Amino acid sequence: MSLTIWLTGLPSAGKSTLASEVGKLLDKRGLDFEILDGDVMREYLTKDLGFSRLDRDNNVRRIGYVAQLLASHDVIAICPVISPYRQARAEVRQLHPPGRFLEVYIATALALCEERDVKGLYAKARSGEVANMTGIDDPYEVPEAPELTVDTGQRTIEECCDQIFALAMARLDSLATQRPPSQAGTP
Repeated sequence: MSLTIWLTGLPSAGKSTLASEVGKLLDKRGLDFEILDGDVMREYLTKDLGFSRLDRDNNVRRIGYVAQLLASHDVIAICPVISPYRQARAEVRQLHPPGRFLEVYIATALALCEERDVKGLYAKARSGEVANMTGIDDPYEVPEAPELTVDTGQRTIEECCDQIFALAMARLDSLATQRPPSQAGTP
């Protein structure tokens, strides 16, 4: 029994860092997990997609489908993916059985994301070199009812990670108690 932890937020909000740290905590517990990082997925799984709204939504759908497959095989899927549009995130949630999808909004302020931007994408967007940059000239639709909101500008990575991990463990515990009794030995 497993689930998907979907980390959404602006570029450079801390999603990948948090995914890695949550993964370390899961590993210490002996739990199987995979990180489906949006940047890595764009390199291998969704290389054919651009940055139009349709392509971004298809990117999210593909990653969400893989996450659901992993979760259905008892692998926790951690997905640090910008996923800027609510509708695409809702579609991914619908792929999962009830309770098996945790949307975590990384609510880091745009100014801090711009400061952290190691790729220089925000500066390129502000200078007109890059178009359709989420948070600059393309919208980021803030989740309306995420299971958790963390702000890496207000709390340490460790504190945010601990919150995400605690939520995931509580959900897994809750799901385990809802599991029907084993039918072993029954014809």
